[in-house]
Amino acid sequence: MVDMQRPLVGYAADFPSGFALDDHRHPSAQLIYASSGVMTVATAQGRWVVPPQRAVWVPPSVTHSVRMSGEVRLRTLYLDASLLRDPPPTCCVVHVSPLLRELILRVVDFVQPYPLDGREARVAAVVADEIKAAPLAPLHLPAPRDARLVAITTEVAKNPADPRTMTQWGRIAGASPRTLARLFQHETGLGFARWRQQARLLKALELLGAGESVTAVAIDLGYESLSAFINMFRSSLGTTPARYFAGSTDAGHTPSLGDARRPARKERRTTR
Repeated sequence: MVDMQRPLVGYAADFPSGFALDDHRHPSAQLIYASSGVMTVATAQGRWVVPPQRAVWVPPSVTHSVRMSGEVRLRTLYLDASLLRDPPPTCCVVHVSPLLRELILRVVDFVQPYPLDGREARVAAVVADEIKAAPLAPLHLPAPRDARLVAITTEVAKNPADPRTMTQWGRIAGASPRTLARLFQHETGLGFARWRQQARLLKALELLGAGESVTAVAIDLGYESLSAFINMFRSSLGTTPARYFAGSTDAGHTPSLGDARRPARKERRTTR
């Protein structure tokens, strides 16, 4: 339990690859950031993968777990509701600008409780502004609730390279391809093909964060060639894997965390 004597509290810890923090929750909001390594944050609503230079926003009282890929240097912030006005109610991944990164590191070194009329309080106000302005990153894999979809997504999560079609999955799940396609769209906002591609993308980030080569990851995920994998990665995140992990900003992601309160538009594309 974090002692929230002030509206903003920082916490630092280092974890080995494969370490997991089991389900837990905090009364305060949390911005989970790692200066190195990749984290996967999971809730009942889905999974969010957090590569370097990104962070995940977790609202107050949301039960979540965290798994580490690669050695992770965790630097996280806990924020009282009074610090952010009308914060988003759901988890999301945001890009961490150089300024926000330095602010996070500064807050971790705060001596608590800091004076409410001092430099730390002014820094806290800037942190709140930077968090609200942080661009969103499309690193969420929504989780369905229907038991038939859960059976499918559980298998795909175990093996994202699984090439089975919706017709083949339908025989296993006991539902027609049309029914499954409709359910996927309704419960996740994505068609099955798009959901599976997103599962592969997030798995790729975990593997790359754990130190695997781009070529090995492409093979593990079932891509026919290295270029096909890189093209998928670029189309999803706007850059190549090497540049992404070097800290380049996601291309084309202008919405910010401050916009995350607005309902997201569901993907209208369907799949066979």
